[in-house]
Amino acid sequence: MKKTVVASMVMCLLMVSSAGLSKIVAPTNKMADRRDKLQLDTMIPATFADWRVDDTIVPLQVDPDTQARLDRIYNQTLSRTYVNRNGDRVMLSMAYGGDQGDSMGVHRPEVCYASQGFEIKQDQFVSLDTSYGVLPVKRLLAVSGNRSEPITYWITIGDKMTRPDFQQRLQRLRYGLEGTVPDGMLVRVSTIDTDVNRAYGVQAQFVQALLDNIKSKDRTRLIGTFNG
Repeated sequence: MKKTVVASMVMCLLMVSSAGLSKIVAPTNKMADRRDKLQLDTMIPATFADWRVDDTIVPLQVDPDTQARLDRIYNQTLSRTYVNRNGDRVMLSMAYGGDQGDSMGVHRPEVCYASQGFEIKQDQFVSLDTSYGVLPVKRLLAVSGNRSEPITYWITIGDKMTRPDFQQRLQRLRYGLEGTVPDGMLVRVSTIDTDVNRAYGVQAQFVQALLDNIKSKDRTRLIGTFNG
């Protein structure tokens, strides 16, 4: 118990000190400059496994103010709707930013959806099992009128997945202390379904199929590494 308390105190101290430390360290070595150039629209196939892009569906548009904030944070975004032979539809949204330092930050879906008038009914961290590792993801249920949208999303900072809370900030701090400005990726999948458990099951199948059908180096950009 005492060890847990001490660890929590140290963590809090690190978080409070991070703003001051960032000014002292002032990292300038951008990870994005050392990595292969990313192109989301070619990295993610339009057809894979039992899924194909459904061009009849127009992605939900955000308001101009939210879009302006996203443009400041991200270098690239991708929004597609996929459908399988059973008629299940999954909306995939991805965003990549080459600078995830303290002056930038991943725009969390719960904030984005709330700004669009959705009510967040559920908000929880879960572990998503894949054949490549256990992903620390967040699940939301966004509701607006008759629209029920279960959501699964995750964040990768540099080469590590991180929970979108203080761990996200701590991960940026770790890179900052090394003099590195990390890049960042947000991946979100969602469905329109009132059967929440079924929706999360479809999303899990979609994520596994997606990871199975992209190049190994691209998969690392999406979910990071798990060796330590």
